[in-house]
Amino acid sequence: MVALSGALAVSAILFAARFDLQTPGKVVRVADPQISPDGKWVAVVVSKANFEDNRYDGALTLVDPATKIARTLTRDRRGVSSPRWSPAGDQLAFLAQPTPGAKPQIFVMPMSGGDAWQVTKSPTGVQQFSWGPNGWLAFAAEEERPKKTGDEKFNDSFEVGHNDFLQKEEPMQVHLWIVNADATPARRLTSGSWTLPIVLPPSSPASPPVWSPDGKSIAIVKVLDPHTGDSNKASIQIVDVATGAMRGVTGRTSDESQPIFSPDGKQLAFWSPRDKQGKNVNEIHVVNATGGDSKSLTRAIDRNIVRALWMPDGNTLLVGGNDHTTTGLWLQPLNGPAKKVSVGKTTISGSFWVDVSVARNGAMAFTASEPTRPTELFFMSSADSAPVRITDFNRAIAEMELGRTETVEWSTPDNFRADGVVTYPPGFQEGRKYPLVLYVHGGPRSASKETFSARAQLMAAKGWVIFEPNYRGSDNLGNAYQSAIWNDAGAGPGKDVMAGVEMLKKRGFVDESRMAVSGWSYGGYMTTWLLGNYPNVWKAAVAGAAVTDMVDQYALGDANIKRGASFGGSPYSGNRMQAYIDQSPITYAPKIKAPTLVLSNTGDYRVTVTQSYKLFRALQDNGIPTKFVAYPIGGHSPTDPVRQRDVDRRWIAWLGHYLDGTEPASGAADQN
Repeated sequence: MVALSGALAVSAILFAARFDLQTPGKVVRVADPQISPDGKWVAVVVSKANFEDNRYDGALTLVDPATKIARTLTRDRRGVSSPRWSPAGDQLAFLAQPTPGAKPQIFVMPMSGGDAWQVTKSPTGVQQFSWGPNGWLAFAAEEERPKKTGDEKFNDSFEVGHNDFLQKEEPMQVHLWIVNADATPARRLTSGSWTLPIVLPPSSPASPPVWSPDGKSIAIVKVLDPHTGDSNKASIQIVDVATGAMRGVTGRTSDESQPIFSPDGKQLAFWSPRDKQGKNVNEIHVVNATGGDSKSLTRAIDRNIVRALWMPDGNTLLVGGNDHTTTGLWLQPLNGPAKKVSVGKTTISGSFWVDVSVARNGAMAFTASEPTRPTELFFMSSADSAPVRITDFNRAIAEMELGRTETVEWSTPDNFRADGVVTYPPGFQEGRKYPLVLYVHGGPRSASKETFSARAQLMAAKGWVIFEPNYRGSDNLGNAYQSAIWNDAGAGPGKDVMAGVEMLKKRGFVDESRMAVSGWSYGGYMTTWLLGNYPNVWKAAVAGAAVTDMVDQYALGDANIKRGASFGGSPYSGNRMQAYIDQSPITYAPKIKAPTLVLSNTGDYRVTVTQSYKLFRALQDNGIPTKFVAYPIGGHSPTDPVRQRDVDRRWIAWLGHYLDGTEPASGAADQN
């Protein structure tokens, strides 16, 4: 029996499926867990790729942590998102499109059985919402655009403000409304030239309206105006539900977000950067709800905290953020040191967020992945219990022959202790030489973590070692490391990355004649920086949505003037222009030698497509093999399954052609 069992095990390994271009599209997405108030159920959004219609179809799913049985609550509803339990746990609200292509509205479903009903009929749709006591919901909706009549209806001029260069009309404000769950007409609470937060992905979610426990007040974030470059001019306000009157809480006018009332309603916790400087880590502050000075609770944790939830005792917050190569959770009391919460080898999901929920009894639910298993739903009966995986949506992927992932550390030339992640190809053998592909994360305020990465696994399946370094500016190693990128966008981080490469080369498995670099967004910045400043190292490269010109980032992108804080101010005042030029990879593009694939969305508001055009022209003019592929869509990266697969196909084909000599996919690696 033992011998047979061993033989079967070997056979299973030999015949396990390999990750290929079709596999990422089979990964089931699990997100936004919401644990019921009594901790007995978890609602979660489960999404699957629909290639025929080129979209992700989401379904609202209810999971019983005790039995691990999941049942689908919604079918054939478009745009399902944001499940939220009523305070009593007897109803579940969510956003969905009433008809295909319509604006999202709030629906409420009775948990005792029956169909969901539509609560709101906002002409512009609902952006976010929250439950309050006594069956009321608060929601944020964009203002309707004024209707023009006569010949003025042909006048589409608008005043340009601090927005990206793709803006075609005046941005509209977002304001606060309330509505009863019985679908009575909604009542407006706020108006004016200011706005509730407006965010463009990728980013943390916009701050939702949050009810006080007595239902008399709602905490919101007030932003100066709807122009994206002014989004940091944000302060917490308390809105009186009866009158709509507003009052400030801290007296500050910038860099406040994500307020949440304590269970007794006496305090507010919120986000704000350390010492009010945007370059620093985000900290969780607490202030009396009546107003006054706030205090930071999380300074001693020294991490960029991007989630805070009150625990049932009202004296402790659950906080989280990137920590080394995982996602950290801590119990942070109002007075005293934080305590780390153990979540095992899981890495909790969330892009600039931590995807976790807490019940009134202290139970917790979160979505997380493991190095060789895509995201699933996990449950903890308390903060001291071990996490239990309660879904198995991605079993087929976990059973594939995947590359092993591990964390590595190294010292940088400036005496930082850096870390990163290495994914080895399936069947990796010591003593052999392998191509090395750098896959550099964006942000830069983000981190590569020891988690499931479809693109890393896809490249590892080609027989390459994948290196994902956390350079200075990453948010996983504390304030000193994160803020060290200030006025040093390329040189310092570049040294960190290359020190990591040298560390791997000393391990003896790197084929130094076959090394490539790739990345998207700030990962594209680091790609092009390394290409121009270390030109003799690289065999090939892929630069996706690459930041190549810091002046374009300042003048044309959605963050625009906020970028100036990284350099001490505007490139057009003082003597700062040279710093922008020196820290722009396009300055060093004439030195690039490696064949480079350039990818971008034409409607990218975050990293303008102008920068990809500049890189493409520079490479062509200097005789470097290159190809520029653009996607005629908005957004910072393709989010639909068909275009995502095309990005993967071109990425793999380009690198494979130059690293392995394989024939490129159609047009993927044409010579200049």
